[in-house]
Amino acid sequence: MRKLCLLAALISPFACAQVVSVETNSLMRLPNTASTLQLEKLEVADYGTLLIPSNVTEVTVGELRLGRDARIAIVPGEQPLELKISRANLSEGSLITARGAPGTYLKPARSGRNLNVLIKSLNAPKLTVDARGGAGAPGFVGLDGANGEEPGCTWGQAGHGFDGSNGSDGQPGAAGALVRLQVPRDYPAEQIKVQVAGGAGGLAGPGGKPGAGGKAKGCLVYKADGGKSGRPGADGQPGPAGAAGSVTVQRL
Repeated sequence: MRKLCLLAALISPFACAQVVSVETNSLMRLPNTASTLQLEKLEVADYGTLLIPSNVTEVTVGELRLGRDARIAIVPGEQPLELKISRANLSEGSLITARGAPGTYLKPARSGRNLNVLIKSLNAPKLTVDARGGAGAPGFVGLDGANGEEPGCTWGQAGHGFDGSNGSDGQPGAAGALVRLQVPRDYPAEQIKVQVAGGAGGLAGPGGKPGAGGKAKGCLVYKADGGKSGRPGADGQPGPAGAAGSVTVQRL
């Protein structure tokens, strides 16, 4: 058994850990070498954060302690996360968050991660879970129109400015998560707060600016008129919000 633990310790410092502690104002990431983790005690001090990777699908904890404004942050992933806790003591402002990731110009927004949370014994002023979807990426900005050519004294006519191109529509927000809570029968329902709203749609891309017409020019014999400016591009439309998730609370 000791040889197995030694081998596991070489792979991951948490493989045989019985107690994991996150210090005040610090961040710790659980190892991503295994999909299932089991801890005797997990303690996150005030304002600390424990990060659970996307490939971890089950975490079992004997005793959980979250300090003031401490959080467990769960990285978005395709598979739901099973979080099983025997005893939990949560301080004011503590949070379990499984929010989706916001979209970018290269990647769409990601949904909140589906959660199944089991807490057999719970002591907390409030149980807060945030599993909202990620916000959509903004639309692309339209290209600016080119400026018109200035007139010459031999041809005497300025070029008109070109129109700006239209901005693109914002991308859709991602869906909120499906959250299932199993908590003690005597824990007050009004102290449970779960957010599963869909992510906001991306902002509309603004239209491109119009190109300026060629400037008027005074010549020896006559004056060359300036050209007309182009028209600005139209703004895109805001993206749609993501679908809301759902919350199921089961009493033990």
